[in-house]
Amino acid sequence: MREFKILAILVVFTGILYWGVEPFAHSQMHAHVDKPDYEFKDLKGTGELKGDATNGATLVQANCIACHSIKSASFPPLMDDATSAASYGVVPPDLGSSGLIYDANYLSAFINDPATATNTKHKFVDGVAHPMPAYNWMPPQDIADMVAYLQSIAPKELSNKQVFADACQRCHSIKYGDFYGGSMTAQSDVSKYMGKEAPDLSQYIRSRSKTYLHEFINNPQKHIEATAMPRVGLTKKAEEQVVTYMENVGDSKKQERESLAWPFLGYLLVLAIFAWIWKFKIWRDIH
Repeated sequence: MREFKILAILVVFTGILYWGVEPFAHSQMHAHVDKPDYEFKDLKGTGELKGDATNGATLVQANCIACHSIKSASFPPLMDDATSAASYGVVPPDLGSSGLIYDANYLSAFINDPATATNTKHKFVDGVAHPMPAYNWMPPQDIADMVAYLQSIAPKELSNKQVFADACQRCHSIKYGDFYGGSMTAQSDVSKYMGKEAPDLSQYIRSRSKTYLHEFINNPQKHIEATAMPRVGLTKKAEEQVVTYMENVGDSKKQERESLAWPFLGYLLVLAIFAWIWKFKIWRDIH
């Protein structure tokens, strides 16, 4: 009976530490932040304006393809990657999937003022300008038309790997995603533009929680003030695809590992029963 009392005390103290002390300590080391905002309410987009994709196509061709490619629409950029990198410090992304993976309100706010939309105004001071010029001189309706066009040419679906490649791989490698082929290496060196080399994300699903990753991707400034990483404006679905791909790459045995949990606990329970019977048999005469 004494053993059961000792076990009960251990269970109580372990429970207090696990559900009481540990969460409190974690909250002190990592302050609570607001949940991800997938509507980007802090940004002033084009509101309820309905865009005209036809006019948007003309505007995009006139204002965007000088730097950006749209391969799905057969629009190569007027400058090659080397020229763009030399001019802006970074290679502008292809816009073919932007209408699918980025929130419409974020896209319109980004076109209007990139530094504000990305939460990176702290990087552009003392005369340093964002590589992409702000189009805040453009009528909101024109910006809505451009967003409508980008949405009209975007694919209906993308795989998790494709979303990661379009949303993250310009800066981040995830080499475990294609370890031998190396196709998941960062598409460009942004160390000069960002101020430091962006980390490889192969194991971030193991070193960070999924909750943290969602909060950080949605708005990096919540966790690391004045970080070089911009807010990228992914939709909730696109962000979930990115995290899922990171999980598939960095924790591919998760389902197999979790499926062993109950059989293993059952084994421990059976072992504990046999241990108690053996103990009772050996010690019953002494008691």
